[in-house]
Amino acid sequence: MISHALTSCSDVDTESVSKQAQLEEAIPVSVLTARPFNMPISAETIAQTEGAKEIEIRPRVGGIVIERLYTEGALVTKGQPLFLIDPEPFQNILMELRAEFLEQSIHVLRLKREEDRQQKLYEKDFVSLRAYEGAVAAHAIADAGLRAAKARVQQAELNLAYTTVTAPINGVTGRSEISEGALVAANNSLLTTMTQLSPIWVRFSFSDNELVRFGGRLSEQNVQQVMVILPDGSAYQEKGQINFAASQIDPLLGTQQLRATFKNDEHRILPGQFVRVRVMAGETSQVYIVPQVAVMTSDLGRYVYVVNDNNEAEVRSIVVGDWVGKDWVVLEGLKAGDRVITDNIIKLSPDKIVEPQPVQG
Repeated sequence: MISHALTSCSDVDTESVSKQAQLEEAIPVSVLTARPFNMPISAETIAQTEGAKEIEIRPRVGGIVIERLYTEGALVTKGQPLFLIDPEPFQNILMELRAEFLEQSIHVLRLKREEDRQQKLYEKDFVSLRAYEGAVAAHAIADAGLRAAKARVQQAELNLAYTTVTAPINGVTGRSEISEGALVAANNSLLTTMTQLSPIWVRFSFSDNELVRFGGRLSEQNVQQVMVILPDGSAYQEKGQINFAASQIDPLLGTQQLRATFKNDEHRILPGQFVRVRVMAGETSQVYIVPQVAVMTSDLGRYVYVVNDNNEAEVRSIVVGDWVGKDWVVLEGLKAGDRVITDNIIKLSPDKIVEPQPVQG
């Protein structure tokens, strides 16, 4: 009987010593208290950028290109000269038409005086009505010829101005398609191309299954935010807006085509880049945000460690949604008040004693 008592006392002491040893070996960990909140539904997809305006530069008059006035691939402003077509033939035509206009002006002035003279004579019955009407008609015909001459002069002035090919927009120039000395045809020959960099457009699409998550077709009205994730993984500082949403599903690809526009004043995004876009629309409830470093993956799925009431590490299986910055959206597996371990995870195992400390900041 005494021996049994001694044995019981020995077991209690051993258990107490073991518990004390575990406490002394407790792993210090940071914990984040899970709090539910509502957030928009989001999804990411690959996208490609394009200039809001992509323009082919063609001459409006034909002739010999005598000079390229820009640096290929450089940024230019609207109205900046790009090419110079030999202006001399157009200057000669303009001088000739101006001379014809002056000659016609003098002719009109002379016929106007004759009309006035015939009117006075007719009023005094010195000439017939036929003679007076003939003078009026001659003046009217000459005046019409003067207006036609003026129009030819204006067109010649325009043609001369068109010999300097200018940039129609602010943007970046492409490679020159012709060299100095080349003969170009009006409205036909391609000189170069230009692309507007700000705003920049981003084209992307979502499949039928992805659209179901949002509750159906996306549009300018139900999309709350569009973000671009750059190739280096950083988020672009400007938020975008949907400026095109297809009204039907592409029958070949099974996707809805979309396009968003972004300010790009610093030209961080270039046309033709492949980026990722994150679209937020609709709203879901009771989700949790945990750092990516806290989420582990096994053959059975993703899980986190939480601290139970005995300050022991406990494995909790979770269902995750999308990334938000450096965090995971947890859709299932957590409840309000759970203490999620965010560091020293590699040292943990189930039932391991931990020393929890709230996450700082």
